Amino acid sequence: MIFKSIGIFLLYFIGIIFLYLVIIIFSPGFHVTKQPIIKEKKREKMPPNFRKDIHFKVNKTLIKAWLYLPEDLSVQVPCIIMSHGFGGTKDMLLESYAIRFRNEGMAVLTFDFRYFGESEGEPRQLFYISYQMEDLFAAIGHVRSLKEINAEKIALWGTSASGGYGILAAARDSKIACIVGQCPALDSRADGVLALKREGIGFFLRLFMHAQRDMGRSRFGLSPHKIPIVGKPGTLAMINAADAFDGYSKIVPSGFVNEVCARILLRSQGYNPIDHAKDVKCPMLLQICEKDNLVSKNSYQGTAKILGKLVDLKIYPIGHFDIYDGKYFEKAVSDQIAFFKKHLLN
Repeated sequence: MIFKSIGIFLLYFIGIIFLYLVIIIFSPGFHVTKQPIIKEKKREKMPPNFRKDIHFKVNKTLIKAWLYLPEDLSVQVPCIIMSHGFGGTKDMLLESYAIRFRNEGMAVLTFDFRYFGESEGEPRQLFYISYQMEDLFAAIGHVRSLKEINAEKIALWGTSASGGYGILAAARDSKIACIVGQCPALDSRADGVLALKREGIGFFLRLFMHAQRDMGRSRFGLSPHKIPIVGKPGTLAMINAADAFDGYSKIVPSGFVNEVCARILLRSQGYNPIDHAKDVKCPMLLQICEKDNLVSKNSYQGTAKILGKLVDLKIYPIGHFDIYDGKYFEKAVSDQIAFFKKHLLN
């Protein structure tokens, strides 16, 4: 009798779960308000004549990139590979850094990750760290194959969501010369606790349902379910901290697609930079925004402690998005140039 009752309970439970998933995946009642970032379309600037359009492939998928070569190529030069922030593209701020590095005698590669910008990949706006790391390793391999580049002098630069990618890559590739993490995401657990305190459990339960919907639809070959990358406070978006929407609005190019496939919440896949910091053997410049409300203080303090003498820690009295413009952009890029000169040009 007891076993029969347990069996009936399990059948009811399985039925409820099945019904829940059917509703989540197929119901039309999961509308998410779009939050486009409207930018005045400015007259396009001519690209610098030293910027080359190039491409490479990852698993037959075309990755579009820009290569900046310095004027003096009498000897092979170092190369800095730059990765942009969450949902960004290579035309989102990176050129302002790349030109500065190039003018100091270093080559620079910027690129669009798969599913974003000019690179190929379906569905569009799909963010998986594992795929982005594959793209980054492909970029490293590509620049090492170029006759102009010194294969022993490759540096990795990342900001915000990609700020820890250098750690993940250098932990596996001991030939990386140095890495830079600018206002970096280094510990998803610590940053998750910060976000939970900021937004509350209800917000994340809503996100989780949308993530299940997108993942489930992908299993049936249906169209992806997307949510905004960044949103105004109180709205449904992957990031809706107080200054996030305005911060993105200042730095994104016109035509920026403010959407991401919601399944991102279910696919962290263990790519947590702080867990790999112990395997890094090269120097790292860690640039921290002291008033950052997206990145936990514990994450950078813990990472710096693990890196020990390898880390050059710089802390600026600003918020997450203040480092991309004005005097703190100048300060940050000057610190980066000094770091790269020390480890790439000497």
